[in-house]
This record gives sequence, structure tokens and C-alpha cells, in this order.
Amino acid sequence: MFAHDVHARKGCQMRFKATFLAGLAVGFVVGTRAGRERYEQMKKLAQKVVDSPVVRNATRAAGEKATELTKVAKDKAATRVPRLTETAKNSASKMRGQLDRIPGRHAASQPESEHATVNGTRPLTENPAD
Repeated sequence: MFAHDVHARKGCQMRFKATFLAGLAVGFVVGTRAGRERYEQMKKLAQKVVDSPVVRNATRAAGEKATELTKVAKDKAATRVPRLTETAKNSASKMRGQLDRIPGRHAASQPESEHATVNGTRPLTENPAD
């Protein structure tokens, strides 16, 4: 297993836990009948958490890591897309070559309009009765 897969899985688990806790808190606030006093108490506690240096540092670090991972993903995609395109073209050419070996089917001898498209269908002609 790759190290980035482990980190991604842990990040997903942490995100799930954070989302669950946030949902729990929202549900409690919305569903509570404890009155304004309890609401104000929870609001002050939430503000303390938000203002906490630990939470601020964690938020900043998570943002920086997300930015870094975005750049890495962009760079990997930029290097892999041309290779992927070339591989697809080569595979399509090999497949055409194999299809040309089938008796009675020669793509080279067919007009361009008669060639099969990628998904195996033929383009419709202007006059479907032909």
C-alpha cells in the first residue's frame, strides 16, 4: 500500500469524524429545548474552540497540505495525460490492425465514411434509405 493512500484514508476518516461531530452539534443545537442559556453556553464553547491556537494551527496546516497535494496531483496529471493519450492511440491502431486481418473486413479498402467509429457504430448517412 502506498504512503499517500494511507494518508488519504486517514484524512477521509478524520473528515468523516469531523462531519459527524459537526452534524451532532448542529442537531443538538436545533433540537435542544434547554433554552437560550444553554445555547449561549454552547456558543461560547464553540468560539473558544475556534479561537484556540491548536485549532488555528491545525486548520492552517491542513490548508497548506491540501494546497501541496493539489499541486502534486496537477503535476502528475500533466505528465500522465500525454502518455495516456499515446497509449490509447497505439491501442486503437493495434485493434484496427487486428480487425483488418479478419476475412472480408479491410478498413484500408473501405471509404473513410464506412470506417467504424471508436464505439463500433458507423456514422449515419444523410439518406438513411441507402
